[in-house]
Amino acid sequence: MEPANTRNHSSKRKYDDAISPPQPPPALTSNGTVADNNVDLSLLEAIEKSQNAVEALDLRTLKKLVLAFERRLKENIEARLKYSNQPDRFADSELDLHEELQKLKILAGAPELYPDLVALNVVPSIVDLLNHDNTDIAIDVVQLLQDLTDEDVLDDNDEPAKVLVDALIENSVLELLVQNLHRLNDSDPDDSAAVYATLATIENLIEVKPAVAELVCEKTKLMKWLLGKIKVREFDGNKQYASEILAILLQSSTANQKRLGQMNGVDVVLQAVAMYKSRDPKSSDEEEMLENLFDCLCCLLMPLENKERFVKAEGVELMIIIMKQKKLAYGSAIRALDFAMTKYPPACERFVDVLGLKTAFAAFMGKIPVNKKNKKERYQEELEERIVSLISSLFGGILRGSRRERLLSKFVENECEKIDRLMELYMRYSDRVKAESERLNEVELDDLEMDEDEKYNRKLEAGLYTLQ
Repeated sequence: MEPANTRNHSSKRKYDDAISPPQPPPALTSNGTVADNNVDLSLLEAIEKSQNAVEALDLRTLKKLVLAFERRLKENIEARLKYSNQPDRFADSELDLHEELQKLKILAGAPELYPDLVALNVVPSIVDLLNHDNTDIAIDVVQLLQDLTDEDVLDDNDEPAKVLVDALIENSVLELLVQNLHRLNDSDPDDSAAVYATLATIENLIEVKPAVAELVCEKTKLMKWLLGKIKVREFDGNKQYASEILAILLQSSTANQKRLGQMNGVDVVLQAVAMYKSRDPKSSDEEEMLENLFDCLCCLLMPLENKERFVKAEGVELMIIIMKQKKLAYGSAIRALDFAMTKYPPACERFVDVLGLKTAFAAFMGKIPVNKKNKKERYQEELEERIVSLISSLFGGILRGSRRERLLSKFVENECEKIDRLMELYMRYSDRVKAESERLNEVELDDLEMDEDEKYNRKLEAGLYTLQ
């Protein structure tokens, strides 16, 4: 789900020109003149590397970096106090502080030093700069935190990563990141890049410490900010990333699912999805965002009280409209209905009342819209499994009365074609599960260890759930 366009978006600082890196000298010809076309690029690269050589990263280098940073921080604090009404007088100290923060990024190359970084007690000073009056300095800190917690950096460094993340959280990094998020203007390119870096940092923290997913929702107004972002009609990379972060927060936390439901989250997500009821996304990134929104909706539909909110907000009707329009969200709408109707009779009753049976049974008979996405065999199988689950929920949720009769009558119309289809599916899934069971028995004969749970999961993957 990684947004392609903004993941590598580097922010352009307003004082870049003042700190531009030294340029390599022009290549010379044998007679000493400057060569203008046939430049030896490998020679230039070697010269540049030698000029930009960095000290070996060890504890001694770390202490030097930290000491230099703290000195510049102290100078900036003193200058701001002394010349509070004269920005020109403390501008230089701000530039120096910026440069030291840039230098600290080198620590991302040595995550094994993170426990030493924490022990030097510099984390509180770094985190506190998220509150700095100059948003450029706060943005520098956000980018530094993103680099230090990057997934690629932390691979195979689990323990040092946990030490750093714990120290960051103890020093209120979550609260300060979200507070800073609220003062960034998404229409400004620099601020927009910082918004993205903030969301990336929060995702990185969750990756290292999954408990952060609930913690950040308890301690901050991140969910409120994310809901505000997905409500915006215009699409951009940050809206896409906001939908992804929201899905991450909801996917494994019942507490977050309930919390967002209480914040009118079901209605907001439905409004965001409704923008695509009669049109398709214009790009692969926008398509990915729509999938994220449906992931959010399905997660929200896990708690019973949110199913009730979904029905009251006319979510059943919206999903049926999306199915009838036969756009890209067709399969996602079936998935959302499946979640809404599982063990919740009121949703099943509403589905029948608003004439959803005709649309559902068209899908059951295999009459699904064809586009570049659902040409894939696995997609069609998933859709088939979802619609079987949905019809199963209807039978479980509607036990008597005229609705039950309408449901049953679907199986006798058109010369019982739906019973024929049901038997076709039953035989196919039965054969698949039988074949998988035989394969597992052969694996056992080869003395490969496999417990009962794993066997059962393999059968589920082969279609046992749908067969049942």
